[in-house]
Amino acid sequence: MFDRISIRWRLALVSAGLTFLILCVFAAIFGSLTTSRIRADFVRDTADAARRLEERLTIAPTSSLKFDISPPLELYASPNNAAIRLFWSDRQEVGGGSTPGGPKLGLPSEPGTAESGGYLIETRFITSGSGIGQELIFPVWIQYARPLADLRRTVTELRLLLVGGIVGGSLLALLGGLALARRSLRPITDLTVAAQEIARTRDPDRHVPEPPTDDEVAELARTFDEMLSSLDASRQETEGALVRQREFVADASHELRTPLTSILANLELLAESLDGDRQEAATSALRSSQRMRRIVADLLLLARSDDQQPVLHRRTDLALIAREATAEAGALTSDHRIELDAPAALFVEGDGDELHRLVLNLVENAVRHTPPATSVSVSARRDGDEALLTVADDGPGIAAEQRARIFERFVRRSGDRGRSTGLGLAIVRTVAESHGGTVIVEDGQPGSRFVVRLPLAPLDTD
Repeated sequence: MFDRISIRWRLALVSAGLTFLILCVFAAIFGSLTTSRIRADFVRDTADAARRLEERLTIAPTSSLKFDISPPLELYASPNNAAIRLFWSDRQEVGGGSTPGGPKLGLPSEPGTAESGGYLIETRFITSGSGIGQELIFPVWIQYARPLADLRRTVTELRLLLVGGIVGGSLLALLGGLALARRSLRPITDLTVAAQEIARTRDPDRHVPEPPTDDEVAELARTFDEMLSSLDASRQETEGALVRQREFVADASHELRTPLTSILANLELLAESLDGDRQEAATSALRSSQRMRRIVADLLLLARSDDQQPVLHRRTDLALIAREATAEAGALTSDHRIELDAPAALFVEGDGDELHRLVLNLVENAVRHTPPATSVSVSARRDGDEALLTVADDGPGIAAEQRARIFERFVRRSGDRGRSTGLGLAIVRTVAESHGGTVIVEDGQPGSRFVVRLPLAPLDTD
């Protein structure tokens, strides 16, 4: 999933992730050390407060049960929110020697520091004469307790501060990474925009912007420019080769038409004057020459289409052309049943010879690739403002993987053992597109179904 997001976000996330890890390590170390220091300071402050109380404490009797204690315990304990309790050496509580509302911390046992009931308790034992009024000769126990909640609250505030710092630092790193990545990738964005514009206009003479800095992006821009120059040179070479190829095909086709016409005429006369095996040989040569003439005509038509030579279009009856082409194809086969449905005139703007070739190629293609005794149906009718020509058969059909390339030049259908040149359907598409129409192949279930759509000619106003 990380690979699916943009480079800018990847850089920003990596920057934020590294910052997050660094801050986490820093917070763990700093938090641990600071927490230990805070606790140590809390313990030391508690001990110091208890020591100062020990040094300043005086107890003077005022009655048989009450004593005058200085400094006042409540005032002394309030800055630290502490609790103070005083006991005689026999662990009897001194009258008035406890802060009001103080917790029950238990009886003192030995001097030192301990934790009990959520308090840190500092216990001191004062012997006779050490700051106590001269009237008293008994030692005194001091319990000075501070709530641990204060320590925990301070530690919690520290941890929240560290967590907030981690989150804030990571967000700042993310935003900074986005801004830095956007600025760093701006030259690449400019290259992308220039490449898209070149792809849209197909103008290889345009150049991509080169950054002022001599870095990897500048090297990429120079490489891209060199690639465009190489592609332009290659395109020009290819176009030149294609132009020469079309010129050669057109010239060769023109030059071959005249001798082929003479050969056909001589072979027809020869086939009529001979008999037996010689007549059969002459007839076979005549068929081969006729096929050669068809190939030359096909090549000439394709060369003229590639060269975009204008062809004179006139008002033509497609239904009549369909009847003529179907009759011609029917004369060439005796083992197929060809059905025609073209009852009404269907006028289009086009070249009659090319449209005749279109229909004839479709019918011959159906006859050639279907078994004997099958039928081929041809229909020409009006469909809205279009003329719809359909040639369908009930043969084995066309494999789905072949339909995408069936109209390309020199592509033969499966099962074709050299009986076709692979130009028939290419010519069908060329003629259909040159007349402003389309051709598609559909699954006939069974067989295949070729559908040609041509725009109808406008109504004759003469």
